[in-house]
Amino acid sequence: MTEIAVTAEGLNKWFGEGEARTHAVKDVNFEAHFGEMLYVVGPSGSGKTTMLSMISGILRPNSGGVRIEGTDIWSISDDALAEFRLHKIGFVFQDYHLFPHLTTAENAAIPLILQHRPWNEALSEAEHDLEVVGLRTRASLPPVKLSGGEQQRVAIARAIVSRPDIMVLDEPTASLDGDTGRTILQFVREHLLTEKRCIIIVTHDSRIYEFADRIMRMEDGRLTGFDKGSLDAQ
Repeated sequence: MTEIAVTAEGLNKWFGEGEARTHAVKDVNFEAHFGEMLYVVGPSGSGKTTMLSMISGILRPNSGGVRIEGTDIWSISDDALAEFRLHKIGFVFQDYHLFPHLTTAENAAIPLILQHRPWNEALSEAEHDLEVVGLRTRASLPPVKLSGGEQQRVAIARAIVSRPDIMVLDEPTASLDGDTGRTILQFVREHLLTEKRCIIIVTHDSRIYEFADRIMRMEDGRLTGFDKGSLDAQ
């Protein structure tokens, strides 16, 4: 049996109070494993991104817990959590969150700079990962000079530069055409998924389901079940 990377236990999150309260995630329990690409799918408003934010250490649950490699991330201090995320979790945001006044290489190097690595060393490692994602020749350009697919690759390079054990991607193909989206996910599957890494992806895009090992379905804030991905079913 593969090693457990992420455990979510009784996760609940709500926003607002009284009659205005919205219960976004309702008592969600699941495990994700190293060597696995797990998709989280469901209609808009089903709680997918909220749940993703809780297991990534971004959004604190109202109740329940998250363990990553055995560490209960919501029981440690804010400073310890920030340091844990910096080294253990690579997050790719839906809108990329690239800094417009930085070069492609500087954007990719941000996690290493936050780790207080020497500037030249951080840029060198970032440029290596840009080469991995096929963008070495674009290292000196600002994000505005890149296509949507290239900006997504920069966000992925930034997410892997610190060699995280957990990668989390929020709607990675939302702004991409079908062919580019499939190319991105095929790249992630073939080059970034290893026996020592777990990749969790929130998506609406059924065109990329073929790259999943398992598909976790949510509706109205609840986990409604799991399907085998196309790869696991083969």
